[in-house]
Amino acid sequence: MDSGVEELMPRLLPVGDCDLAEDFDPTVPPRTPQEYLKRVQIEAARCPDVVVAQIDPRKLKKKQTVNISLSGCQPAPEGYSPTLKWQQQQVANFSAVRQSLNKHRNHWRSQHLDSNVTMPKPEDEEGWKKFCLGERVYSEIDALSDNENLGIDYMKVGFPPLLSIVSRMNQATVTSVLEYLISWFGEKKFTPELGRWLYALLACLEKPLLPEAHSLIRQLARRCSEVRVLEESKNEEQISALNLIICLVSR
Repeated sequence: MDSGVEELMPRLLPVGDCDLAEDFDPTVPPRTPQEYLKRVQIEAARCPDVVVAQIDPRKLKKKQTVNISLSGCQPAPEGYSPTLKWQQQQVANFSAVRQSLNKHRNHWRSQHLDSNVTMPKPEDEEGWKKFCLGERVYSEIDALSDNENLGIDYMKVGFPPLLSIVSRMNQATVTSVLEYLISWFGEKKFTPELGRWLYALLACLEKPLLPEAHSLIRQLARRCSEVRVLEESKNEEQISALNLIICLVSR
């Protein structure tokens, strides 16, 4: 090793010339510490002084935005396909929500929860379904009794995804709850309670997305497209909500 390199890259430990047998073969796995050090010296001497990466500048000019392939999604019913302008506006709004949530996460996490809020444990799938959707939706009860209409019973109607709640959820919990709700949605109808929580959980996902999260949200978009096609009454509000989720996942 020449003196110039020696000055720029000082040795961590002094290593002298290794006394090795004349039949030393550097291509054979080392059998002693001396042979290992000698082999490292030989490999280091073979490295070029300068290495230049081969980069195609044309690839860097392309807009580097990640789009998720949504194979298997059903096309929107005729007359209910969202415009490009609408999609771009929803993505901009969603991006603003994500940035605000990340910026103020610590503040909302420090806020005290009401005494009636008890968040389930991450592994409690049924507990989270009831917490998010409420016993009314979870048990598919059509209407509340007169006594329940006197005040809001969040155990019955579900807790909304308040910032003070979702800010306390780490990424593992966010992914788990998203999986629980998507699994429930796979066999049930779409509801406003479900839509609010899906939107909030998507906003809580941090990038880069884990492979599990990629798979989950693709599954969610496909299910939304199925429900959109099967919507017999063509409820514009519900189709708009389904379009929103599909748009956010794909874009």
